[in-house]
Amino acid sequence: MITMIVGEIANFAAYAFAPAILVTPLGALSIIISAVLAHVMLQEKLHIFGVLGCVLCVVGSTSIVLHAPQEREIESVKEVWDLATEPAFLLYAAIVITAVIVIIIRVIPRYGQTHVMVYISVCSLMGSLSVMSVKALGIALKLTFSGMNQLLYPQTWTFTLVVLACVITQINYLNKALDTFNTVVVSPIYYVMFTTLTILASVIMFKDWDGQNASQIVTEICGFVTILSGTFLLHKTKDMVEGSSQSLSLRLPKHEEEDGVLDHEGIPLRRLDSLRPK
Repeated sequence: MITMIVGEIANFAAYAFAPAILVTPLGALSIIISAVLAHVMLQEKLHIFGVLGCVLCVVGSTSIVLHAPQEREIESVKEVWDLATEPAFLLYAAIVITAVIVIIIRVIPRYGQTHVMVYISVCSLMGSLSVMSVKALGIALKLTFSGMNQLLYPQTWTFTLVVLACVITQINYLNKALDTFNTVVVSPIYYVMFTTLTILASVIMFKDWDGQNASQIVTEICGFVTILSGTFLLHKTKDMVEGSSQSLSLRLPKHEEEDGVLDHEGIPLRRLDSLRPK
């Protein structure tokens, strides 16, 4: 728990010194380290495709690091507030909030227990706003520690409230997704959606790509797609052993797995003990 807290603090600090388009995709490196440590310390076998997934994540991360944009020079939290209140980002924020409200009110009651994308959509949409607010708050704290007190500005506390609201909503629906569906399904989908929307929000708010040419942007996108491929491959094969194929049950919600087993077509069947005579 201590190492997790330290890691989250370091991740929070990273947003104050580097663009979100660089920090967020590099979160895939934690997946690689976890896989390697599990193989060494917990004796969990890492499938050959899992090793390939780790290599893809490293290659994609290296590509992004080499071509990432420079961090924007900001001297006051008011500058971040001005960026957040520009029409383009306000439109993005309005679309996100409207989509989240519609999903929570209309979609979740009908499809929340059967479609994995429902809960993950709420987490990812709110996550993109939370990262932008975290970055703004991180910049405010960095400037405060350097001698320019930003705690006097109401914008700093506004960003703080937005962070709390977004993170609470994000954690709530992520827990619901993990409680309903298998982690091996939720994790890669959530990583892809969350990272994609965060990069989009950062490009709109902080204009990360304004000072880059087409070649650099395409290289960053290719690196990001490479990381996504490696992450998906690593998660998809983490429960596989040599010479075996992955179970079809990974595609089904947890409650269906607990109620029965699968036939060769992936259809849940009753347990054998439930068919025995009383």
